[in-house]
Amino acid sequence: MSKHSRMETLTRIRQLGLVPIFNTHDMDRAKSIVRVCYEGGASVVEFTNRGDRAIDVFKELAVFRDGQLPELILGAGSIMDGPTAAVYINAGADFIVSPVVDEEVALVCNKRKIPFMPGCATVTEIHQAHVLGVEFCKLFPGDCLDGPGFIKSIKGPMPWTEIIAMGGIAPTEESLGEWFKAGAACVGMSSKLFPKTLLEIGDFEQIRGIIRQTLDIIAKVRSA
Repeated sequence: MSKHSRMETLTRIRQLGLVPIFNTHDMDRAKSIVRVCYEGGASVVEFTNRGDRAIDVFKELAVFRDGQLPELILGAGSIMDGPTAAVYINAGADFIVSPVVDEEVALVCNKRKIPFMPGCATVTEIHQAHVLGVEFCKLFPGDCLDGPGFIKSIKGPMPWTEIIAMGGIAPTEESLGEWFKAGAACVGMSSKLFPKTLLEIGDFEQIRGIIRQTLDIIAKVRSA
């Protein structure tokens, strides 16, 4: 079952403004990634359900989290149906992310008081997500939907909407400033936080620095 409450998870995501996203079938690398995220200040992390037996990696990762990093909030992404959501929740997921608005996933998450963050690309999908009890909608694919302009437009008629932006976001003041000024509640980032070249050589110290710098930039653009 999840380790952190729904309210704690939602509050932490809003406070940090950043959710690192990763996928790997290398267990040692997975542990190193979540540890470096936590040490860098990003205490909410999403593991992507991708590839055969991804759940096996997640299960071991959740055990590692429980024993070594109990304050880390660990979620599962790319969840497409209710049974898969249930499996990840039972394995210890604190939140569930999907590229689609799926009622079955929403109901499973609501029954277990787990945050569900579906991918939305239209006003109607955002409205449907709200009806299903969603707090944070994932703008997906963000870089194909006029990005910050889409968020700014949505916040006009629907100012209560909380959006996590994903896709085409760089860990720079220019990029992050554009998204947060438009009204994004949070951003999700993957390859820009975990460059392939650094992962291949195991340079987690430099990755930690990227994460810390990204959080510093987010704090700066938010205060502005």
